[in-house]
Amino acid sequence: MKNTIIISSLVLLLVSCTSDDVNMDPHATYNTIPETLITYAEKELSDYMTTPNVNENNFRLTMQYWQETTYVNESNYNFTARNVSNNVWGDNYVNVLNNLNKAKELIEQYQPVPSELNTWPAKKRNQLAIIDMLSVYTFQTLADTFGDIPYSQALNNNQYPLPVYDNDTEIYESLINRLKVDINNLEEGQGTFGQGDILYGGDIGKWKRFGNSLLLKLGISISDVNPSLAQSTINKAISGGVMISESQSCIFRYLAESPNFSPIFENVLNNNRDDFFGGKPFVDFLNATSDARVSKYFQDVDGIYIGQVIGLPGEFSSFSAPGIFAYKQETPGNLLTYTEVSFYLAEAAARFGIGGNPEVLYKNAVQASFLEWGFTTQDALDYLTDNPYNAANWKKSIGEQAWVAMYNHPVVSWNFYRRLDYPALQAPPTAINNAGGKVPVRLQYPGLEATTNGTNYSKAAAAIGGDKLTTKVFWDRN
Repeated sequence: MKNTIIISSLVLLLVSCTSDDVNMDPHATYNTIPETLITYAEKELSDYMTTPNVNENNFRLTMQYWQETTYVNESNYNFTARNVSNNVWGDNYVNVLNNLNKAKELIEQYQPVPSELNTWPAKKRNQLAIIDMLSVYTFQTLADTFGDIPYSQALNNNQYPLPVYDNDTEIYESLINRLKVDINNLEEGQGTFGQGDILYGGDIGKWKRFGNSLLLKLGISISDVNPSLAQSTINKAISGGVMISESQSCIFRYLAESPNFSPIFENVLNNNRDDFFGGKPFVDFLNATSDARVSKYFQDVDGIYIGQVIGLPGEFSSFSAPGIFAYKQETPGNLLTYTEVSFYLAEAAARFGIGGNPEVLYKNAVQASFLEWGFTTQDALDYLTDNPYNAANWKKSIGEQAWVAMYNHPVVSWNFYRRLDYPALQAPPTAINNAGGKVPVRLQYPGLEATTNGTNYSKAAAAIGGDKLTTKVFWDRN
Protein backbone atom coordinates (compact mmCIF):
# COMPACT_ATOMS: atom_id res chain seq x y z
CA MET A 1 0.00 0.00 0.00
CA LYS A 2 1.28 3.45 -0.83
CA ASN A 3 2.00 5.79 2.04
CA THR A 4 -1.34 7.56 1.68
CA ILE A 5 -4.68 7.34 3.40
CA ILE A 6 -6.88 4.95 1.48
CA ILE A 7 -10.51 4.55 2.47
CA SER A 8 -12.27 2.21 0.08
CA SER A 9 -16.01 1.75 -0.23
CA LEU A 10 -15.55 -1.59 1.46
CA VAL A 11 -14.00 0.05 4.48
CA LEU A 12 -16.62 2.77 4.57
CA LEU A 13 -19.17 -0.03 4.81
CA LEU A 14 -17.72 -0.88 8.20
CA VAL A 15 -19.08 2.29 9.73
CA SER A 16 -22.63 1.62 8.58
CA CYS A 17 -23.31 -0.25 11.81
CA THR A 18 -26.31 0.87 13.76
CA SER A 19 -25.50 2.94 16.82
CA ASP A 20 -27.59 0.94 19.27
CA ASP A 21 -24.88 -1.53 20.20
CA VAL A 22 -21.12 -1.77 20.36
CA ASN A 23 -20.82 -4.76 18.05
CA MET A 24 -20.53 -5.54 14.36
CA ASP A 25 -23.32 -4.96 11.89
CA PRO A 26 -24.44 -8.52 10.97
CA HIS A 27 -25.50 -7.31 7.52
CA ALA A 28 -22.14 -5.78 6.59
CA THR A 29 -20.00 -7.57 4.06
CA TYR A 30 -16.26 -7.66 4.62
CA ASN A 31 -14.10 -8.30 1.60
CA THR A 32 -10.88 -6.45 2.18
CA ILE A 33 -7.35 -6.87 3.51
CA PRO A 34 -6.01 -6.20 7.02
CA GLU A 35 -3.78 -3.34 5.86
CA THR A 36 -6.77 -1.32 4.67
CA LEU A 37 -8.60 -1.90 7.93
CA ILE A 38 -5.54 -0.87 9.94
CA THR A 39 -5.18 2.35 7.97
CA TYR A 40 -8.82 3.18 8.50
CA ALA A 41 -8.81 2.32 12.23
CA GLU A 42 -5.68 4.40 12.84
CA LYS A 43 -7.23 7.37 11.08
CA GLU A 44 -10.50 7.06 12.97
CA LEU A 45 -8.67 6.82 16.29
CA SER A 46 -6.59 9.88 15.48
CA ASP A 47 -9.63 11.77 14.22
CA TYR A 48 -11.44 11.23 17.52
CA MET A 49 -8.46 12.18 19.69
CA THR A 50 -7.77 15.27 17.53
CA THR A 51 -11.07 16.74 16.41
CA PRO A 52 -12.58 19.82 18.09
CA ASN A 53 -15.98 18.92 16.62
CA VAL A 54 -18.56 19.69 19.31
CA ASN A 55 -20.50 16.56 18.37
CA GLU A 56 -17.61 14.32 19.36
CA ASN A 57 -14.67 15.69 21.35
CA ASN A 58 -15.29 18.69 23.59
CA PHE A 59 -12.26 18.38 25.82
CA ARG A 60 -10.63 21.54 24.48
CA LEU A 61 -13.65 23.25 25.98
CA THR A 62 -13.73 21.18 29.17
CA MET A 63 -10.05 21.94 29.80
CA GLN A 64 -10.81 25.62 29.12
CA TYR A 65 -8.28 25.94 26.31
CA TRP A 66 -10.96 27.21 23.95
CA GLN A 67 -14.35 28.85 24.29
CA GLU A 68 -17.23 28.79 21.83
CA THR A 69 -18.08 32.06 20.10
CA THR A 70 -21.83 31.73 19.65
CA TYR A 71 -23.36 28.42 20.67
CA VAL A 72 -22.04 27.77 24.17
CA ASN A 73 -23.93 24.64 25.22
CA GLU A 74 -20.83 22.46 25.30
CA SER A 75 -18.79 25.06 27.18
CA ASN A 76 -21.51 24.80 29.80
CA TYR A 77 -21.31 20.98 29.77
CA ASN A 78 -24.54 20.29 27.94
CA PHE A 79 -23.38 17.24 26.01
CA THR A 80 -26.80 15.65 25.58
CA ALA A 81 -28.28 18.06 23.03
CA ARG A 82 -25.84 16.79 20.40
CA ASN A 83 -25.74 13.18 21.65
CA VAL A 84 -22.01 13.56 22.23
CA SER A 85 -21.64 10.33 24.20
CA ASN A 86 -23.34 8.35 21.43
CA ASN A 87 -20.76 9.68 18.99
CA VAL A 88 -17.79 9.03 21.29
CA TRP A 89 -19.08 5.47 21.80
CA GLY A 90 -19.53 4.90 18.08
CA ASP A 91 -16.22 6.49 17.12
CA ASN A 92 -14.28 4.16 19.38
CA TYR A 93 -16.27 0.93 19.37
CA VAL A 94 -17.50 0.89 15.79
CA ASN A 95 -14.99 2.88 13.78
CA VAL A 96 -11.86 1.78 15.65
CA LEU A 97 -12.30 -1.39 17.69
CA ASN A 98 -14.58 -3.25 15.29
CA ASN A 99 -12.25 -2.59 12.38
CA LEU A 100 -9.24 -3.70 14.41
CA ASN A 101 -11.13 -6.80 15.43
CA LYS A 102 -12.01 -7.62 11.83
CA ALA A 103 -8.38 -7.19 10.80
CA LYS A 104 -7.46 -9.62 13.58
CA GLU A 105 -9.97 -12.16 12.28
CA LEU A 106 -8.64 -11.89 8.72
CA ILE A 107 -5.07 -12.43 9.90
CA GLU A 108 -6.03 -15.45 12.00
CA GLN A 109 -7.92 -16.96 9.05
CA TYR A 110 -5.18 -16.35 6.52
CA GLN A 111 -3.53 -19.43 5.00
CA PRO A 112 0.05 -18.65 3.95
CA VAL A 113 1.30 -19.82 0.57
CA PRO A 114 4.28 -22.22 0.55
CA SER A 115 6.82 -19.42 0.13
CA GLU A 116 5.49 -17.76 3.33
CA LEU A 117 5.49 -20.79 5.62
CA ASN A 118 8.76 -19.91 7.34
CA THR A 119 8.16 -16.20 7.77
CA TRP A 120 4.42 -16.04 8.38
CA PRO A 121 4.33 -17.04 12.10
CA ALA A 122 6.57 -14.14 13.18
CA LYS A 123 4.85 -11.65 10.87
CA LYS A 124 1.48 -12.80 12.19
CA ARG A 125 2.60 -12.26 15.78
CA ASN A 126 3.78 -8.75 14.91
CA GLN A 127 0.53 -7.86 13.20
CA LEU A 128 -1.64 -9.21 15.99
CA ALA A 129 0.48 -7.44 18.61
CA ILE A 130 0.10 -4.08 16.86
CA ILE A 131 -3.65 -4.57 16.52
CA ASP A 132 -3.94 -5.45 20.18
CA MET A 133 -1.86 -2.48 21.33
CA LEU A 134 -4.15 -0.15 19.41
CA SER A 135 -7.12 -1.95 20.98
CA VAL A 136 -5.62 -1.53 24.45
CA TYR A 137 -5.15 2.19 23.78
CA THR A 138 -8.78 2.53 22.68
CA PHE A 139 -10.26 0.52 25.55
CA GLN A 140 -8.25 2.58 28.02
CA THR A 141 -9.58 5.76 26.46
CA LEU A 142 -13.15 4.49 26.80
CA ALA A 143 -12.68 3.33 30.40
CA ASP A 144 -11.07 6.65 31.31
CA THR A 145 -14.04 8.46 29.77
CA PHE A 146 -17.01 6.45 31.05
CA GLY A 147 -15.83 4.10 33.83
CA ASP A 148 -17.31 0.60 33.53
CA ILE A 149 -17.76 -0.29 29.85
CA PRO A 150 -18.50 -3.34 27.67
CA TYR A 151 -15.20 -5.18 27.39
CA SER A 152 -15.20 -8.98 27.71
CA GLN A 153 -18.39 -9.31 25.64
CA ALA A 154 -17.78 -6.38 23.31
CA LEU A 155 -17.10 -6.91 19.59
CA ASN A 156 -19.02 -10.20 19.41
CA ASN A 157 -22.49 -9.35 18.17
CA ASN A 158 -23.51 -12.90 17.35
CA GLN A 159 -22.90 -14.24 20.84
CA TYR A 160 -23.44 -11.05 22.87
CA PRO A 161 -25.86 -8.64 21.17
CA LEU A 162 -26.36 -6.91 24.53
CA PRO A 163 -22.95 -6.97 26.19
CA VAL A 164 -22.41 -6.63 29.91
CA TYR A 165 -20.33 -3.80 31.34
CA ASP A 166 -17.08 -4.88 32.95
CA ASN A 167 -15.57 -3.36 36.08
CA ASP A 168 -13.10 -0.66 35.05
CA THR A 169 -10.55 -1.76 37.66
CA GLU A 170 -10.52 -5.26 36.18
CA ILE A 171 -10.39 -3.87 32.67
CA TYR A 172 -7.21 -1.98 33.53
CA GLU A 173 -5.59 -5.09 34.98
CA SER A 174 -6.46 -6.99 31.80
CA LEU A 175 -5.10 -4.22 29.57
CA ILE A 176 -1.79 -4.21 31.44
CA ASN A 177 -1.44 -7.96 31.03
CA ARG A 178 -2.39 -7.86 27.36
CA LEU A 179 0.10 -5.12 26.65
CA LYS A 180 2.97 -6.99 28.28
CA VAL A 181 2.28 -9.97 26.02
CA ASP A 182 2.02 -7.76 22.94
CA ILE A 183 5.38 -6.10 23.59
CA ASN A 184 7.02 -9.47 24.15
CA ASN A 185 5.61 -10.80 20.86
CA LEU A 186 7.10 -8.03 18.73
CA GLU A 187 10.13 -9.11 16.70
CA GLU A 188 12.10 -6.77 14.48
CA GLY A 189 12.82 -7.74 10.89
CA GLN A 190 9.83 -10.06 10.59
CA GLY A 191 7.30 -7.88 8.76
CA THR A 192 4.15 -6.04 9.77
CA PHE A 193 1.59 -4.00 7.81
CA GLY A 194 4.17 -1.95 5.97
CA GLN A 195 2.87 1.35 4.68
CA GLY A 196 -0.67 0.37 5.63
CA ASP A 197 0.48 1.41 9.10
CA ILE A 198 0.33 5.21 8.90
CA LEU A 199 1.57 5.65 12.47
CA TYR A 200 4.97 3.96 12.21
CA GLY A 201 5.19 2.50 8.72
CA GLY A 202 5.72 -0.97 10.17
CA ASP A 203 8.75 0.04 12.28
CA ILE A 204 8.77 -2.58 15.05
CA GLY A 205 11.38 -0.72 17.09
CA LYS A 206 9.05 2.26 17.33
CA TRP A 207 6.08 0.04 18.09
CA LYS A 208 8.03 -1.40 21.03
CA ARG A 209 8.67 2.12 22.30
CA PHE A 210 4.98 2.85 21.88
CA GLY A 211 3.99 -0.29 23.76
CA ASN A 212 6.25 0.44 26.72
CA SER A 213 5.16 4.08 26.78
CA LEU A 214 1.51 3.01 26.81
CA LEU A 215 2.34 0.60 29.63
CA LEU A 216 3.86 3.54 31.52
CA LYS A 217 0.65 5.50 30.95
CA LEU A 218 -1.47 2.65 32.32
CA GLY A 219 0.76 2.38 35.38
CA ILE A 220 0.69 6.09 36.11
CA SER A 221 -3.09 6.16 35.80
CA ILE A 222 -3.62 3.76 38.71
CA SER A 223 -1.01 5.29 41.02
CA ASP A 224 -3.52 6.49 43.61
CA VAL A 225 -5.61 3.32 43.80
CA ASN A 226 -3.12 0.48 43.30
CA PRO A 227 0.40 1.79 43.98
CA SER A 228 1.92 -1.69 44.04
CA LEU A 229 0.69 -2.62 40.55
CA ALA A 230 1.42 0.92 39.38
CA GLN A 231 5.07 0.74 40.42
CA SER A 232 5.68 -2.71 38.97
CA THR A 233 4.05 -1.63 35.71
CA ILE A 234 6.04 1.60 35.57
CA ASN A 235 9.31 -0.22 36.25
CA LYS A 236 8.50 -2.79 33.57
CA ALA A 237 7.78 -0.05 31.06
CA ILE A 238 10.92 1.97 31.75
CA SER A 239 13.19 -1.06 31.71
CA GLY A 240 11.62 -2.15 28.42
CA GLY A 241 12.38 1.19 26.79
CA VAL A 242 9.93 4.09 26.49
CA MET A 243 10.12 6.96 24.00
CA ILE A 244 13.32 8.98 24.28
CA SER A 245 12.86 11.51 21.47
CA GLU A 246 10.17 13.34 19.55
CA SER A 247 10.95 11.22 16.49
CA GLN A 248 9.38 8.25 18.29
CA SER A 249 6.07 10.00 19.01
CA CYS A 250 2.96 8.19 17.80
CA ILE A 251 1.29 10.71 15.51
CA PHE A 252 -1.01 10.42 12.52
CA ARG A 253 0.18 12.33 9.49
CA TYR A 254 -2.69 13.99 7.68
CA LEU A 255 -2.60 15.05 4.04
CA ALA A 256 -3.38 18.31 2.32
CA GLU A 257 -6.35 16.95 0.37
CA SER A 258 -9.91 16.34 1.52
CA PRO A 259 -11.09 14.10 3.16
CA ASN A 260 -7.71 13.29 4.66
CA PHE A 261 -6.73 16.66 6.10
CA SER A 262 -6.59 17.42 9.80
CA PRO A 263 -9.95 17.42 11.60
CA ILE A 264 -8.79 20.58 13.38
CA PHE A 265 -8.47 22.33 10.02
CA GLU A 266 -11.81 20.86 9.00
CA ASN A 267 -13.62 22.35 11.99
CA VAL A 268 -11.72 25.61 12.38
CA LEU A 269 -11.35 26.79 8.78
CA ASN A 270 -12.84 24.43 6.23
CA ASN A 271 -16.40 24.81 7.54
CA ASN A 272 -16.21 28.56 6.90
CA ARG A 273 -17.25 29.41 10.45
CA ASP A 274 -15.51 31.13 13.34
CA ASP A 275 -16.62 28.87 16.19
CA PHE A 276 -13.71 29.00 18.65
CA PHE A 277 -11.35 31.38 20.38
CA GLY A 278 -9.14 31.19 23.46
CA GLY A 279 -10.54 30.47 26.91
CA LYS A 280 -9.71 33.11 29.50
CA PRO A 281 -8.28 30.79 32.24
CA PHE A 282 -5.75 29.27 29.86
CA VAL A 283 -4.77 32.43 28.00
CA ASP A 284 -4.42 34.30 31.30
CA PHE A 285 -2.14 31.56 32.65
CA LEU A 286 0.10 31.77 29.57
CA ASN A 287 0.27 35.53 29.87
CA ALA A 288 0.98 35.45 33.62
CA THR A 289 3.87 33.02 33.17
CA SER A 290 5.30 34.86 30.12
CA ASP A 291 5.01 31.66 28.11
CA ALA A 292 6.39 32.01 24.58
CA ARG A 293 4.21 29.11 23.45
CA VAL A 294 1.21 31.45 23.49
CA SER A 295 2.37 32.75 20.09
CA LYS A 296 1.97 29.27 18.61
CA TYR A 297 -1.15 28.35 20.55
CA PHE A 298 -3.10 31.51 19.66
CA GLN A 299 -3.18 34.52 17.37
CA ASP A 300 -2.83 37.95 18.96
CA VAL A 301 -5.39 40.73 18.96
CA ASP A 302 -3.56 44.01 18.34
CA GLY A 303 -0.39 42.60 19.87
CA ILE A 304 -1.91 40.96 22.94
CA TYR A 305 -3.54 37.63 23.70
CA ILE A 306 -7.09 37.70 25.04
CA GLY A 307 -9.33 34.85 26.14
CA GLN A 308 -13.07 34.91 26.71
CA VAL A 309 -14.79 34.06 29.98
CA ILE A 310 -15.80 30.40 30.01
CA GLY A 311 -19.45 29.74 29.30
CA LEU A 312 -20.17 33.07 27.62
CA PRO A 313 -20.32 33.85 23.88
CA GLY A 314 -18.34 36.66 22.32
CA GLU A 315 -17.37 38.50 19.17
CA PHE A 316 -14.76 36.46 17.31
CA SER A 317 -12.58 39.44 16.44
CA SER A 318 -12.34 40.53 20.08
CA PHE A 319 -10.50 37.44 21.32
CA SER A 320 -7.50 35.36 20.31
CA ALA A 321 -8.25 32.77 17.65
CA PRO A 322 -6.50 29.38 17.68
CA GLY A 323 -2.93 29.47 16.40
CA ILE A 324 -1.86 29.01 12.80
CA PHE A 325 -1.38 25.25 13.41
CA ALA A 326 -5.19 24.92 13.51
CA TYR A 327 -5.47 26.44 10.03
CA LYS A 328 -3.09 23.98 8.37
CA GLN A 329 -4.36 20.87 6.60
CA GLU A 330 -1.37 18.72 7.54
CA THR A 331 -1.15 19.39 11.28
CA PRO A 332 -0.70 15.84 12.65
CA GLY A 333 -2.90 14.10 15.15
CA ASN A 334 -1.40 13.13 18.50
CA LEU A 335 -1.93 9.66 19.94
CA LEU A 336 1.05 9.28 22.30
CA THR A 337 3.86 11.81 22.22
CA TYR A 338 7.34 12.06 23.66
CA THR A 339 6.21 15.15 25.56
CA GLU A 340 3.38 13.21 27.20
CA VAL A 341 5.71 10.34 28.11
CA SER A 342 8.21 12.82 29.58
CA PHE A 343 5.56 14.11 31.97
CA TYR A 344 4.73 10.53 33.03
CA LEU A 345 8.40 9.97 33.81
CA ALA A 346 8.48 13.13 35.92
CA GLU A 347 5.38 11.97 37.77
CA ALA A 348 6.81 8.49 38.35
CA ALA A 349 9.91 10.03 39.90
CA ALA A 350 7.91 12.44 42.05
CA ARG A 351 5.46 9.81 43.27
CA PHE A 352 7.64 6.75 43.70
CA GLY A 353 11.26 7.78 43.23
CA ILE A 354 11.36 5.73 40.04
CA GLY A 355 13.50 6.62 37.05
CA GLY A 356 15.58 9.57 38.23
CA ASN A 357 15.44 13.03 39.73
CA PRO A 358 11.91 14.50 39.47
CA GLU A 359 13.15 18.07 39.02
CA VAL A 360 15.41 17.05 36.15
CA LEU A 361 12.61 15.05 34.54
CA TYR A 362 10.16 17.93 35.04
CA LYS A 363 12.56 20.25 33.20
CA ASN A 364 13.00 17.67 30.46
CA ALA A 365 9.22 17.42 30.00
CA VAL A 366 8.77 21.18 29.71
CA GLN A 367 11.70 21.35 27.32
CA ALA A 368 10.16 18.58 25.19
CA SER A 369 7.00 20.65 24.85
CA PHE A 370 8.94 23.76 23.79
CA LEU A 371 10.86 21.79 21.18
CA GLU A 372 7.66 20.13 19.94
CA TRP A 373 6.26 23.58 19.16
CA GLY A 374 9.39 24.79 17.37
CA PHE A 375 11.11 26.69 20.17
CA THR A 376 14.71 26.27 21.33
CA THR A 377 16.23 24.64 24.37
CA GLN A 378 17.24 28.09 25.58
CA ASP A 379 13.63 29.26 25.32
CA ALA A 380 12.66 26.40 27.61
CA LEU A 381 15.46 27.11 30.07
CA ASP A 382 14.49 30.78 30.26
CA TYR A 383 10.91 29.77 30.99
CA LEU A 384 11.97 27.25 33.63
CA THR A 385 14.00 29.89 35.45
CA ASP A 386 10.76 31.74 36.13
CA ASN A 387 8.62 28.61 36.54
CA PRO A 388 10.72 26.17 38.57
CA TYR A 389 9.77 22.77 39.93
CA ASN A 390 8.19 22.81 43.39
CA ALA A 391 9.02 19.58 45.18
CA ALA A 392 6.70 20.51 48.05
CA ASN A 393 3.75 20.59 45.65
CA TRP A 394 4.84 18.48 42.73
CA LYS A 395 1.27 17.80 41.67
CA LYS A 396 0.77 21.50 41.03
CA SER A 397 4.04 21.85 39.12
CA ILE A 398 3.47 18.80 36.92
CA GLY A 399 -0.29 19.27 36.63
CA GLU A 400 -0.13 22.88 35.47
CA GLN A 401 2.73 22.30 33.07
CA ALA A 402 1.09 19.19 31.63
CA TRP A 403 -2.04 21.32 31.10
CA VAL A 404 0.00 23.78 29.06
CA ALA A 405 1.92 21.08 27.18
CA MET A 406 -1.16 18.99 26.33
CA TYR A 407 -2.90 21.94 24.67
CA ASN A 408 -3.27 19.99 21.42
CA HIS A 409 -3.93 16.69 23.20
CA PRO A 410 -7.02 17.55 25.25
CA VAL A 411 -8.28 14.04 26.03
CA VAL A 412 -4.96 13.31 27.72
CA SER A 413 -4.94 16.72 29.41
CA TRP A 414 -8.27 15.83 31.03
CA ASN A 415 -6.64 12.71 32.51
CA PHE A 416 -3.78 14.73 34.03
CA TYR A 417 -6.31 17.18 35.49
CA ARG A 418 -8.43 14.49 37.11
CA ARG A 419 -5.47 12.56 38.49
CA LEU A 420 -3.43 15.47 39.83
CA ASP A 421 -6.24 17.93 40.60
CA TYR A 422 -4.35 20.69 38.82
CA PRO A 423 -4.88 23.15 37.28
CA ALA A 424 -7.53 24.45 39.67
CA LEU A 425 -10.27 24.88 37.08
CA GLN A 426 -13.65 26.30 38.05
CA ALA A 427 -16.95 25.52 36.36
CA PRO A 428 -18.69 28.57 34.92
CA PRO A 429 -21.75 29.81 36.83
CA THR A 430 -23.74 29.24 33.65
CA ALA A 431 -22.99 25.49 33.62
CA ILE A 432 -25.90 23.08 33.49
CA ASN A 433 -27.30 21.83 36.79
CA ASN A 434 -26.19 18.26 36.07
CA ALA A 435 -22.58 19.38 36.46
CA GLY A 436 -23.17 20.18 40.11
CA GLY A 437 -21.10 23.32 39.87
CA LYS A 438 -18.00 21.35 38.89
CA VAL A 439 -15.90 20.64 35.83
CA PRO A 440 -17.04 17.20 34.54
CA VAL A 441 -14.91 14.21 35.55
CA ARG A 442 -16.58 11.72 33.21
CA LEU A 443 -19.03 11.55 30.34
CA GLN A 444 -22.44 10.06 30.86
CA TYR A 445 -23.27 6.83 29.06
CA PRO A 446 -24.88 7.15 25.62
CA GLY A 447 -28.63 7.61 25.66
CA LEU A 448 -28.99 4.77 23.19
CA GLU A 449 -27.40 2.39 25.67
CA ALA A 450 -30.10 3.20 28.22
CA THR A 451 -32.82 2.36 25.69
CA THR A 452 -31.34 -0.63 23.84
CA ASN A 453 -29.13 -2.27 26.49
CA GLY A 454 -31.08 -1.03 29.46
CA THR A 455 -30.54 -3.85 31.94
CA ASN A 456 -26.76 -3.81 31.60
CA TYR A 457 -26.70 -0.03 31.48
CA SER A 458 -28.63 0.20 34.75
CA LYS A 459 -26.32 -2.26 36.48
CA ALA A 460 -23.26 -0.32 35.31
CA ALA A 461 -24.70 3.03 36.37
CA ALA A 462 -25.42 1.67 39.84
CA ALA A 463 -22.00 0.03 40.10
CA ILE A 464 -20.06 3.24 39.44
CA GLY A 465 -22.20 5.38 41.76
CA GLY A 466 -24.57 6.90 39.25
CA ASP A 467 -24.42 7.85 35.58
CA LYS A 468 -23.44 11.46 36.22
CA LEU A 469 -20.88 14.00 35.05
CA THR A 470 -19.65 14.17 38.66
CA THR A 471 -19.10 10.41 39.16
CA LYS A 472 -15.38 9.69 39.27
CA VAL A 473 -13.78 6.80 37.39
CA PHE A 474 -12.04 4.27 39.63
CA TRP A 475 -8.55 5.77 39.48
CA ASP A 476 -9.70 9.34 40.22
CA ARG A 477 -9.83 9.16 44.00
CA ASN A 478 -8.25 12.34 45.40
